[in-house]
Amino acid sequence: MTSSVRYVAIGDSFTEGVGDELPDGRPRGWADLVAQGWADALGEPIAYANLAIRGRLIEPIVAGQLEPALALKPTHLSFNGGGNDMLRPRTSIAHVADLFSTVLRRCDEEGVILIALSGANPSRQLPLGRVVQRRGDLLAAAVEERLHTRPDVVTAWNWPDVELGSPGYWSEDRLHMNARGHHRVAARVLGALGHEAPPEWWSLPASDVVRIGGAAYYRAHVLPWVRRRLTGTSSGDGHAAKYARWETIAPVG
Repeated sequence: MTSSVRYVAIGDSFTEGVGDELPDGRPRGWADLVAQGWADALGEPIAYANLAIRGRLIEPIVAGQLEPALALKPTHLSFNGGGNDMLRPRTSIAHVADLFSTVLRRCDEEGVILIALSGANPSRQLPLGRVVQRRGDLLAAAVEERLHTRPDVVTAWNWPDVELGSPGYWSEDRLHMNARGHHRVAARVLGALGHEAPPEWWSLPASDVVRIGGAAYYRAHVLPWVRRRLTGTSSGDGHAAKYARWETIAPVG
């Protein structure tokens, strides 16, 4: 691999790109956008892999994705997790923050630059939104506390972004960002890496998708989530990493 930048992403649906589907149904998402924007900014190809799988709790992300990602010998690794854990009332916020520290330690040991992200805040449009807001605030603060003494870590804190939390940046299920949201996160990550994103990425035109509410929303999105919890299944069951090996991302234009 001859690229000077070798970027691998690990995480859950946020990093896989769920909510920002291409016409063929494949998820794109902020990490794919960052890879392309990074290559464009450098004017040279970069290597990119994405091991994220939707529905993963943070412990399986670290246990199942971190070492395979490091085995690729990246220069940079992005990590986000805890969004699915946060929806579970018995989750230990301290334990989630500990796993961020674990990822940082392993990146240090391997000489890899960590890109740490907090998730976007969906609480305004979710059932039990106040609970999600409170737990998300605690998680974001705990992770920032673990990393605030490490200026060498690239950070992109999305949780405090009030604009990103508004409904126009979210897909029909209200839990995953749409293309507009993913572009805004990608713009923040590129900026943290020292590269200016296309200005329109910060706020693409709002879509005109009709959003369902009431009983229809619960039938379509809440009840399937409850069913998975009761049966011990995951939305990621049967899914594999979309880019488990290096992909060459060439600059455009």
